[in-house]
Amino acid sequence: MLFFPWWVYLCIVGIIFSAYKLVAAAKEEEKVDQAFIEKEGQIYMERMEKERERRLSKTVKSGDEEEKHSIA
Repeated sequence: MLFFPWWVYLCIVGIIFSAYKLVAAAKEEEKVDQAFIEKEGQIYMERMEKERERRLSKTVKSGDEEEKHSIA
């Protein structure tokens, strides 16, 4: 059973543990990154919606002014 010294088995266990922690940390970082991307996307969509509303209200206001100044 003991073909290698005890410290070799300890190194193998350490390598396996490190690989497990690496995979777990990568998954957690991916979740954090995805949450950040979704948050930034939501902020971008809100800005686009506000700009659309601003342009629409500007168009409506300029349309009202045209009616007030019409000759007919």
